[in-house]
Order: sequence, then structure tokens, then C-alpha cells
Amino acid sequence: MPPRSGLSFRFTHAIVRTPAQSVANGLRAEDAGDPDATAFRREHERYVHCLQEAGLAVEVLPALEAYPDSCFVEDPAYCLPEGAIVLRPGAVSRVGEAREIRPELERCFDTVIDLPGAGFVDGGDVLTLDDNILIGLSARTDRQGAEAFQGLLETWGYSARICETPDGVLHFKTACSTLGDGMILATEPMAETGFFAGRRVLIVPGGETYAANVIRVNDLVLVPEGYPRTKALIEAAGLATVIVPTHEARKVDGGLSCLSLRFSWA
Repeated sequence: MPPRSGLSFRFTHAIVRTPAQSVANGLRAEDAGDPDATAFRREHERYVHCLQEAGLAVEVLPALEAYPDSCFVEDPAYCLPEGAIVLRPGAVSRVGEAREIRPELERCFDTVIDLPGAGFVDGGDVLTLDDNILIGLSARTDRQGAEAFQGLLETWGYSARICETPDGVLHFKTACSTLGDGMILATEPMAETGFFAGRRVLIVPGGETYAANVIRVNDLVLVPEGYPRTKALIEAAGLATVIVPTHEARKVDGGLSCLSLRFSWA
């Protein structure tokens, strides 16, 4: 597809969902202790404020107690200027989140389409660049789902590529982020895959791999709290940063990108 300047970071709106009291029952690859729901909501409020400071109108959806991971709204849906795609999360406990997010998508978009077929795609495995959309295969996104998603994107005029996520990485975007304008932030193993050939790649400093998941929102880059070398690296590349606490989200495998659906209308 021809490059669409700013597709990956120019946004006007965001959808978020308040963390549920049940978030302590959320999925996690490793046990780092249960998140405190009250502290999580405080961090979430700060996150919403930062999105607003970056220029977004933010719709805050109510908590869903039946779905402990439902604050991670990026996984059950994907948004482009042309419309929204309701995905099929790869974890059984999260499949119902797609049904719950659909009414809000229908309020925001004239076009809302379900992922075809029976495969699975988590939004955390989808990295939007200005000239391509990368779909990472993972424990949550299978090839059947990725191919169906790729085909749907191509009918909308987008180029999409399916990628093998490195071993030990939960979601594709756990290990990389776009900083816009052809620049990528990535862990060293992700950078070595060759997925970003021809782009400028900033390697996350050792010991700060969690900080590979940042989000550029218009002219600000949101960076998780506690990773000063990654923050300095991004600033040295000429971008302004703002620090956001994600200590509670991290306990249930959450990061900055998965806490919101960010989009602009066509």
C-alpha cells in the first residue's frame, strides 16, 4: 500500500475500559503477584489523562467484572479510519470481550466487521506502520486467524504481512513499537528477525525489555515508568516523552498499547 503518513500515530479518539475489581484473576505468563484493583484504577486514570493531554477524546467504558482482562481493550478489536474489525481473542476466557466491545465500535464507526472464519487474532499481535501492517503469530494469534485478518485488510487497500513472533514473547507488540516516520523501538531479539529491514530501529537497553511496548500518540510517546534509559533513547531520537505508571498492569501481562483502542475517523 502507498504510505499513509501518520497512520501509525496520528489519532483523534481512544476507547478505554476501567479495570475491574476482578482484575486479580487476569491471565499472566508468570506470577508476579496479584494486581491491586484500586491502584490499577489510579494508574489507569493517569493513562487516560496522558491520552487526553496528547489530544485525544477518550471514551471510558465501565468495568466488566465477568472479564478480568477486559481493560486490555486492544486485544478484541482493531480500528482503522475506514472502520473497525471485531477480533477473536486467543484465550478462551477473553472471547466474550469481543461481543462486549462491539456496541461501542458501532457507535464510533459506520463499518464494523467480524473477523472471518474460526481462527484467532489478538490486537496485541498487530503492529500498524504507515506503509504496512504486521501480524505476529503467537500463542494468542494463529495462522488461520492471521490469514483471514490479512485478507480483510487487503480488501480495504492495506498491505499486511504475517510474521513469526520470537519464542518467549506473549504478543508481537510486547517486544516492539512504532515511533512513526519509519522508526521502530524493539528488543534485540525482535530487531534481529529482519522484520524491520530498511527502517531505523532503536534497540531497547538491556534490562528494560518491558519498555519495548510504548505508544506514540500524536506528538508524545508514552513510556512506562521505571525505564530511564529507554526514555532517554527515545528523546535522543527527537521525540517528546511522558511517563505513565503500569506497575499493576504488568502483573497481568499488560502494557501501554493494550490499554486503549486509538483511532482517527476517515
